[in-house]
Amino acid sequence: MADTQQITGAEIVIRCLEQEKVKFVFGYPGGAVLHIYDAIYNQNHFKHILVRHEQAAVHAADAFSRATGEVGVALVTSGPGATNAITGIATAYMDSIPLVVISGQVPVPAIGLDAFQEVDMVGITRPCVKHNFLVKDVKDIASTMKKAFHIARTGRPGPVVVDIPKDITAHLAEFVYPNTVELRSYTPITKGHSGQIKKAVKLLLEAKRPMVYTGGGVVLGEASEALVKLVKALNLPITNTLMGLGGYPSTDKQFVGMLGMHGTYEANMAMQECDVLLAVGARFDDRVIGNPEHFFSKSRTIIHIDIDPSSISKRVKVDVPIVGDVKSVLAEMNDLVATETPKQQSPALKAWWEQIEAWRSKLCLSYDNSNGLIKPQYVIEKLWEVTKGDAYVTSDVGQHQMWAAQYYKFDKPRRWINSGGLGTMGVGLPYAMGCQLANPTAQVACVTGEGSIQMNIQELSTCAQYHLPIKVILLNNRYLGMVRQWQEFFYENRYSESYMESLPDFVKLAESYGHVGMRIENSNDVEGALKEAFDMKDRFVFMNFITDQKENVFPMIAAGKGLTEMLLANDINAEDL
Repeated sequence: MADTQQITGAEIVIRCLEQEKVKFVFGYPGGAVLHIYDAIYNQNHFKHILVRHEQAAVHAADAFSRATGEVGVALVTSGPGATNAITGIATAYMDSIPLVVISGQVPVPAIGLDAFQEVDMVGITRPCVKHNFLVKDVKDIASTMKKAFHIARTGRPGPVVVDIPKDITAHLAEFVYPNTVELRSYTPITKGHSGQIKKAVKLLLEAKRPMVYTGGGVVLGEASEALVKLVKALNLPITNTLMGLGGYPSTDKQFVGMLGMHGTYEANMAMQECDVLLAVGARFDDRVIGNPEHFFSKSRTIIHIDIDPSSISKRVKVDVPIVGDVKSVLAEMNDLVATETPKQQSPALKAWWEQIEAWRSKLCLSYDNSNGLIKPQYVIEKLWEVTKGDAYVTSDVGQHQMWAAQYYKFDKPRRWINSGGLGTMGVGLPYAMGCQLANPTAQVACVTGEGSIQMNIQELSTCAQYHLPIKVILLNNRYLGMVRQWQEFFYENRYSESYMESLPDFVKLAESYGHVGMRIENSNDVEGALKEAFDMKDRFVFMNFITDQKENVFPMIAAGKGLTEMLLANDINAEDL
């Protein structure tokens, strides 16, 4: 092909994003990616969102993906731009979020010579990506980008890094985007083994104390509808992990609440006492089952469905492994259940539900709201009421995250956006940005703490530039709350470096960016303030709720304890800690 029909590597990158129907690229320019940014200037196929820190670019792309199911895209420069993105990449990796992160690199001849703003991005990211590429020939850009998007979105999703040297983005080549991808070493299984699926259904039908435990895989795998159908057909109790919230409607009577370290009493007891456990798109992590020795003190048959074979029997040995796409496997299970002659509820299942209701009667999420101080739980309950349970809720990490998970009833998937696996402080505000851009007319609330919000608070500027009407719900207890809670319980009230003694005036800070700021100190003003904020459809509102400093998150399972060894708010004893 003639030179006049060739385009630069930077233009090829843009054409690749166009072919993938990318809507937003979150990024921050720098020397190594200036050719790409020049190409962005001359296109109108996607919108570039200029963040104020590269970490926020990846978090926002991550949230866009979580809210839509599409592949998120971030663009950063070499050196510090690339390393600033690492936390966002690792966050997405831990939660299996499909991203393509394009990083600039020094020119090919300078690689390995400690050039200005050079880092080994491929080496640095290798432990926290699904895959990564270093492109050394302009002719390879298009095929590499096609592979990156394919790897990111298929199988168990995850982030893929494409590192492109600056000189490669200036070289010329013909643009040819592949229609298909063939990777000999990458062939994810999607269809589950029919024999294993039949065995699983038989076990569930015969179970006396069945239990369903689901994780983020149900949400990512678009399997919520199939899950609800199965749970309803067999009258099963169900619990979700932190990442799985919304995968099954939280207001439904068969939902027994979130399980794990801060899960409900009834969810944890049912998890421990069941005789057949169906795990779907979950990984039995340490915050879910507590002490493994305690978990295995009771015998149960475990069925585990997951797209990733390496997740099955990784921490917990299972009896019926099913590798496959969770939506496809659940659909096949539903087909088998539909062929069964309808039966009356068995006496054993009836007794099991009676036991669960007895555990429920402990009202483990009740709290004392009589001292006149603003209780964080109360704020979340009112947030749910004011938004009619239909908001996209992002959170940072800490006590506020747990209260949001416990008290906001998520009935739809992809509405709860938080960092589960890595537990990354600072994600809340950029997560809200990604959600709001993905859903311009939706209500988006960022639930945060005064520690977390300051880690990416510079993104108030980004929200102003793009007129994002996010509502920040700051549960301000003037502490690093979860750190303080652990120090109270396990370190004899030695609050080492957990008190925030020099907090800004958040109202004035928000107003300095052109946003609306509110300070709420009285419990009687909580509901009215929330209504006022959400009535401002086109304004960013920063709500600083001054909450009870001494409030702790309950239930709680202490480190080394088992699922049934929960600390509840009303029966804390020193010897329990």
